[in-house]
Amino acid sequence: MHLASLRLRDFRNYTRLDVDFQPGFHVLLGDNAQGKTNILEAIYLMSTLRSFRGVGGAQMIRHGARGYFVGGTTVGRENHDIKIYWSARERKLGLDGQKVKSLADYLGVLRTVVFCTEDLQLVKGSARFRRRFMDLLLAQTHPGYLALLQRYLHTVRSRNALLKSRTQDESALAVFSEEMIRLGTEVVKARSELIPRFSPLARLAYRRISNDAEDLRLEYRPSVKSDFAVELAQSRSRERIMRITLVGPHRDDLQMLQNGHEAAIYGSEGQKRTLAISLKMAQAEYLSGIHGSPPVLLIDDVMGELDEKRRSGLLPLLDLARKGSGQVFMTCTEENWPRELGADLHRWQVRQGSLG
Repeated sequence: MHLASLRLRDFRNYTRLDVDFQPGFHVLLGDNAQGKTNILEAIYLMSTLRSFRGVGGAQMIRHGARGYFVGGTTVGRENHDIKIYWSARERKLGLDGQKVKSLADYLGVLRTVVFCTEDLQLVKGSARFRRRFMDLLLAQTHPGYLALLQRYLHTVRSRNALLKSRTQDESALAVFSEEMIRLGTEVVKARSELIPRFSPLARLAYRRISNDAEDLRLEYRPSVKSDFAVELAQSRSRERIMRITLVGPHRDDLQMLQNGHEAAIYGSEGQKRTLAISLKMAQAEYLSGIHGSPPVLLIDDVMGELDEKRRSGLLPLLDLARKGSGQVFMTCTEENWPRELGADLHRWQVRQGSLG
């Protein structure tokens, strides 16, 4: 799978961009604030319908414009044409000339893994970031998971609305509780099966990039410890006070341990950065193993954050992309990528919202 073309209109600092890409390594060179990361953001947006910068659609519109357009073509087992338009009044998502009705039908058309400074939130941030990481992996590999998760979260929101009402309808609350338990049990099952399969890849990636400095262990920490129905009933008195659902997979976490110690608390900044990159390396390898071809890798100036030895730890992943005829987009302010990549690179100079 690779991105064959990219079209932007009024996206970030790009008034208009039409560019074609080949498989292989694409290096986006340029000074800061020229638009390198915006290219990666647009590609990731086509993949997940989210910005990896954690911003909404309004922040991605070029200053003075009413809305943005992002489009492109993907080439793989099937070829697809993607069109995304976003404005304050209108949102459109098109695939092969047809309106997309279900996100579950869309995700997977373009698979990407992004490496960026925001990845540190996987280690340092709240549990929400780690839940999202698990859920994205499952959405990309587990048919039906996204629809399941959406139904569960909708049920939780409905239940919370009842808890916040002045007069709580106990019979309606019981109906939503039963549905939440049924759906939530499936969510927990999918996550609990994912982590034992994913963890060895993360552990190996961490050993490569840290030069065997520490051992990594990932542990799934569900909010429900044994019986969902019993624990939900036990939390009822606290729910009346807090007016929110306190038990369920919407409160799960993924614990990361370095040599038996919690990385978020005891890890140095360098160790946390290494761990975050290792998780993304493992994500790419996991997707490659499931789908038989590597995802598009989006590497946003990560090389500048790593010393030469740690940069070399990325080589197995980059080799995997090369052997699988994959595609890598890498932003740099200077030529600081591993020399082992050789001269087989597509170099793009980025200046003030233009590629050349």
